[in-house]
Amino acid sequence: MSVARIEVIVREGGRIIRLSGRWTLATTSQRAAGLADELGRVADPASSWDCLELEAIDSAGAILLWRAWGRALPLQLSIKPEHWRVFERIDTADHEPRAAVVPISPLHGAMIIGTTVIGIGRHLIDFVALVGQFGLNLAHVLRYPADLPRREISANLYKSGVRAMPVTALVGFLIGVVLSYLSALQLKQFGADIFIVNIIGLGLVRELGPVLVAILVAGRSGSAMTAQLGVMRVTEEIDALATMGVPRGLRLVFPKVVALTIAMPLLVLWSTAIALIGGMLSAQLQLDISYGFFFQTLPRVVPASNLLIGLVKGTVFGMFVALIACHFGLRVRPNTESLSANTTASVVSAITVVIVIDAVFAIATRHIGLPI
Repeated sequence: MSVARIEVIVREGGRIIRLSGRWTLATTSQRAAGLADELGRVADPASSWDCLELEAIDSAGAILLWRAWGRALPLQLSIKPEHWRVFERIDTADHEPRAAVVPISPLHGAMIIGTTVIGIGRHLIDFVALVGQFGLNLAHVLRYPADLPRREISANLYKSGVRAMPVTALVGFLIGVVLSYLSALQLKQFGADIFIVNIIGLGLVRELGPVLVAILVAGRSGSAMTAQLGVMRVTEEIDALATMGVPRGLRLVFPKVVALTIAMPLLVLWSTAIALIGGMLSAQLQLDISYGFFFQTLPRVVPASNLLIGLVKGTVFGMFVALIACHFGLRVRPNTESLSANTTASVVSAITVVIVIDAVFAIATRHIGLPI
């Protein structure tokens, strides 16, 4: 492969700079800096450029010459027509008028706020419509039990409940161990070792158990629901169901909400029990509190109403996580960017709503279930 060559010929009428060889990316990439320096030394506005012996030239080699020429075609240039068109394209692109900079309006901030408010309003309207549709589907199923989508509910119970048991058990056990370990470090200083049962019991049964399970389910099952509905939107399966007369609310949304509403309190009970076992083991190792004492003290310091509050929280969390997941899944547009954005928004929104609802429960039940 012939390389790019530069030859300077001095005559009475002036200098002729003759270029030959192949001025392509393959031949100039390793010598780009050297060729640019050499072209800079020999370039002269009064010189003539002879490019008739060029075997080939592409945009990489043309850019080297274009910069040496001062971003303009030399007055005396001999070149083949097919090579001339390469420099014409570069000249056209280099001298395209730049887009005018639009000044930022003083109302730009207000427009952003207004757009955000309108977007939130549309989300709320669509979510309320989804809740209303779920209520209508529930009334329809209560009136016509034969239309209950049993298989869909069973499948979602398995995917959202049974398959979530290992991860919730692992996280619950570790949280119980960590909470017990950190509490033991402080209680040892005051000789209040026996109160570790109060801290672990109330903390796990009333607050940490339901919230942790809801966050795990929102990230695991909620995102899966959103992605499933989003893919169905992208592949136009939802439109196909509507064409066949199949109600999407009854077949797609209703089973997911019912299944997660049933599965969540069961997962809360399962995770809380595993967390209490982890806390009990850690308390025995750290403070030498026997398992018998733990089992005898726990029902006395943690009234049964706390367990009821935790289960009610789990039920409400499950219903809202499923509704939010379906809401964002149905809003997916037929492109992959919308699918990823709505899946992320679904998880973030579900976790935020779970924390807000937990705060409401904490205020509403502040006088319930606490030992005197």
